[in-house]
Amino acid sequence: MNTIVRTQFADGNPRPYSASAAFGGLIFMCGQVPSCDDGTVPADISGQVVQAFDNLEAALKCAGSSLSHLLKITVFLADLDEFDQYNAAYLTRLSGHPLPPRTTVQVARFRGEKRIEIDAIATTTA
Repeated sequence: MNTIVRTQFADGNPRPYSASAAFGGLIFMCGQVPSCDDGTVPADISGQVVQAFDNLEAALKCAGSSLSHLLKITVFLADLDEFDQYNAAYLTRLSGHPLPPRTTVQVARFRGEKRIEIDAIATTTA
């Protein structure tokens, strides 16, 4: 059975995608960006990593999973020269959780001040 999870956004406007799709015990998450609930974005890459993971954790919880159940992460960075700061924040945010396989790539452009996006595959916690 395929389950689609839609997220309620603070501005009330619908988005043309689903936050996640679950099938056979797997959860496929859409990309999570570092936007705070009020629409602001942390200024530095470390703060953006933490916020993107906070958003990922909240989305996983809505889908019946958690950071401990991550199977694979793909990270998109605006600038690979920020890899060391990103990696330090990444390791801090996943402290106490199994580290999933990860792919990190640089992308040409994000909208606004965003410098990172994280998408993930996880298992359900049940």
